[in-house]
Amino acid sequence: RTMWRDVIIAILITVTKAATDDNVPCQSRDVGGESVVCVCDSSVCDTLSRPEALEPGSYLMYTSSKDGLRFSKSSGSAEEQPTGNQVIEVNHDNEYQTILGFGGAFTDSTGLNVAALSSSTQDYFIRSYFGGDSIEYNLCRVPIAGSDCSTRPYSYDDTEGDVVLEKFALQDEDYNYKLPLILAANSLSESEVKLFGSPWSPPSWMKTNGKFNESGELIKEMWQPYSNYLVKFVEAYEAQGVPLWGLTTQNEPLSGFEVDWEWNTCGWSAEDMRDWVKGNLGPTLVSAGLGGLIIMVDDYNRPTLPEYPAVSLNDSEASAYIDGVAVHWYSDNRPGDQTGPEVLDQTHELFPDKFILYTEACAGYGGDPTGKGPILGSWQRAENYATNIIEDINHHSTGWVDWNMALDLEGGPNWAGNMLDAPILINKESDEFYKQPTFYAMGHFSKFVKPGSTRIDALSDDSDLWVAAFQQIDQDDVFVVTNVSEEEKLVTLSDSDKYINLNLKPRSINTIIYKGDH
Repeated sequence: RTMWRDVIIAILITVTKAATDDNVPCQSRDVGGESVVCVCDSSVCDTLSRPEALEPGSYLMYTSSKDGLRFSKSSGSAEEQPTGNQVIEVNHDNEYQTILGFGGAFTDSTGLNVAALSSSTQDYFIRSYFGGDSIEYNLCRVPIAGSDCSTRPYSYDDTEGDVVLEKFALQDEDYNYKLPLILAANSLSESEVKLFGSPWSPPSWMKTNGKFNESGELIKEMWQPYSNYLVKFVEAYEAQGVPLWGLTTQNEPLSGFEVDWEWNTCGWSAEDMRDWVKGNLGPTLVSAGLGGLIIMVDDYNRPTLPEYPAVSLNDSEASAYIDGVAVHWYSDNRPGDQTGPEVLDQTHELFPDKFILYTEACAGYGGDPTGKGPILGSWQRAENYATNIIEDINHHSTGWVDWNMALDLEGGPNWAGNMLDAPILINKESDEFYKQPTFYAMGHFSKFVKPGSTRIDALSDDSDLWVAAFQQIDQDDVFVVTNVSEEEKLVTLSDSDKYINLNLKPRSINTIIYKGDH
């Protein structure tokens, strides 16, 4: 804990200087992959300052590409005539959802890997995600006790039969890995970092199978003690200076009915979830003074939509406690298990007063068409991130939260052997970390699309161009355009009788900020 306090103090000392320095470029390294990684160590790490204020009619463009550009900045002015071969029509009259934000998860594995670095390199890590020269994550997930991305399965009360929760206690993983990293992030961020907790498993003795994993449900007599358990978690984090913004009710609730599910889970039928929320969890939060917490149901893949959350949301008592629907990306592009984005539209149409939020994604998962575990320098994975974010946003998602912020070079640690990829991979032996292309894919949204922005229409008939458009609170427009073609694209953004003519590099992700006259 002393080490982490020293890191936080160092961050507070350096944050003012960091906000005024010129950008440090990517220290690129060829790792034999599709693209490069950017290397950070105790002496250097690339940065990205906030865009400067624009004059009316002018724009900035930031480009990352397969051939090695990372947030390469250019500028220009709108013109009177289009010159692009492809025209993207922008329509401010059609406004949709308000954006909550973008971010990742403070997992045990993330904190453990970061803690293995020197204090200077740790400082560069946290300032990569949070603060004025970072990609400015603002919406982050916190596993409630253990997940597969831990070194062991555990809960906050593993004393069997302790229904009054006398032995409830945060664990070393919280004090050494999660809380210090969260406190450091909050110290750097000028605006609120919204945090939501997600449970993987109750204490194993509260479940029908007596295990953290495999097929098991919460014993009905434990519905109330478990509700008290979740309240204790929220209160314990708040006592450590980390208030939560929200909760999801259960990570991947239908996985708990699979007999061979390898890591922490708990099975919830849609009907039991409805009854627990309205009869136990909701009233318990309210009576504890936590009725203002944002509650999200489902927290699983697209095939559960809209049926699973509809059971709770069609019940007026349960729905009164629920604010949104959480979604994971694992059935969005897995071969043989793909579900289209129309289920997001259906969910929105049925429940327009409840927001939709993507709460977990990662590359290297089981069934990922690009392969299992980490791949250094994979540009395809960056494209998969960018195009999926654009698709989800264009179908009513209010944001997109990645899974681990950092893993080791093997994609762990993971007590269940479920090795994954992450936007940052850490090499503790050389005291350095590698920013993957997916890190920059995330940053093209999290840095520039601010909370409170509104999605607007931007339509393209070119299947190689994926585009999402936003109007910021300050009235600037932001466009994220991904070119998945191997060819350069001459593109025009048609915005209120002005034309932003752009050359988009092959295999590139581009963010354009434009100050129009509207």
